[in-house]
Amino acid sequence: QVQLVESGGELVQAGGSLRLSCAASGLLTNSYRMGWFRQAPGKEREFVAAITWNVGSTYVANSVRGRFTISRDKAKMTVYLQIDSLKPEDTALYFCAAGPVRGVWPGRTSNDYDYWGQGTQVTVSS
Repeated sequence: QVQLVESGGELVQAGGSLRLSCAASGLLTNSYRMGWFRQAPGKEREFVAAITWNVGSTYVANSVRGRFTISRDKAKMTVYLQIDSLKPEDTALYFCAAGPVRGVWPGRTSNDYDYWGQGTQVTVSS
């Protein structure tokens, strides 16, 4: 079992930056990957980024590449999502996810992950 707790979401102005954190606990092994997803009201959950826990290989979705950066600190058991140049369309509930690496990389669907956090709300005002 893996437990995930997100934090760092808040109300910010367009153009600002945020760093979201996802603190993991439990049986998180080197075979895992971690992902960030987001879901805006009335929309489907959207893949944002993924990182392998062991090596730290990363992948960021085309729609946010250049503004979003994923990283992890193994000692702190934490995954981060740095968001720069925030736009109102970034407003969403951001989820952290974890699961053993399986299938194709990077794992863009919810079915590629077994564990989920409760989410942290990011709201961007124009």
